[in-house]
Amino acid sequence: MAAPIILCDTAGMTEKEWLACRMHGPKGNIPYTLGGSDVAAIFGLSPWITPLELWKIKKGQLKPSASRNAGQMEMGHLLEPVAAHWFGRKTGYTVTDDTNLYQHADHPYALANFDRRFVKPSGEPGILECKSCTYHKAADWADDAIPLHYELQLRFYMAVADVELGAFSAIWGNNPDLDTAMPEITRDKAKEDMIFERLDEWIWSLEHDKPPAMTDVAPQLALESLARIYGPSQKALPTIEFGGKYESPLRRIAVLQDKIRECDQEKKQMEKEVEAHSVRIAEIMREHEHGVLETTSGKLLIDFVTRTTRRPDSKALKEKYPAVYSEVLKASESRKVKVTVQPK
Repeated sequence: MAAPIILCDTAGMTEKEWLACRMHGPKGNIPYTLGGSDVAAIFGLSPWITPLELWKIKKGQLKPSASRNAGQMEMGHLLEPVAAHWFGRKTGYTVTDDTNLYQHADHPYALANFDRRFVKPSGEPGILECKSCTYHKAADWADDAIPLHYELQLRFYMAVADVELGAFSAIWGNNPDLDTAMPEITRDKAKEDMIFERLDEWIWSLEHDKPPAMTDVAPQLALESLARIYGPSQKALPTIEFGGKYESPLRRIAVLQDKIRECDQEKKQMEKEVEAHSVRIAEIMREHEHGVLETTSGKLLIDFVTRTTRRPDSKALKEKYPAVYSEVLKASESRKVKVTVQPK
């Protein structure tokens, strides 16, 4: 391997300038580029974007959508120095900033910005990725585990930088002794070759207009992505004729939708029965919140607690303040596949 190429220093760039630089290089002469955060998407492992959506963005056919977790992303950026500080403090490694944009020596499409670099006391250099997450995601980092989509990102960076070590500093609370994880990885050429083989294929697909399928993408993410890509339905378009190979999944959808309707009806019936039995209990409870029935096998605990919820009165708001109502009215769109079986 050879040392990476320094394309430019991104310090002081606006976000728009930085994104343009990452898309085609500082001179605008790289047709297609891939960064560390793209790798998981290409493998179908990104929690946020599908391979097809990324492909269309790289082709210029789709603009990146506004992030649904923009606040979390901004918070993660703000917490990078905190994560880097505690990594250096707890490991004893020297942590430094690096604002350069790098290009892989052998794969010109591979560009990388690093959160931080580090040097061990022995002099070995490495790449540091700073992450932050919520408490319910902390388990993903337990016992030095690394979420796979992040591991792919760091291995990509290690390859671009041509270094043998990489590490994460993940934080999720304000106690650095309990709310941090700092797993390290060493370079694995077999995994690296596998990653770049897939990336080479991806660049080929861009050059030859061969968009990827939604195979192996989580269904909910795939549907959300397709909605972002193709937008709302259009009434004027003709009916699509499906081939026979789609009969099985279409019939399965129809069967499952019928079962869901049956379950909904059964739920409503059970809720009515609960209400009917509850009338006498409510009469006995009156103003009391809690009751108990002791039996030979245990206790039955009864709660009859007032819960107050406050919601805007849409009707009153519309009548009294129609201009305000129209300003705050938020339209939401959704599309759902529905299959109806029509016998001949």
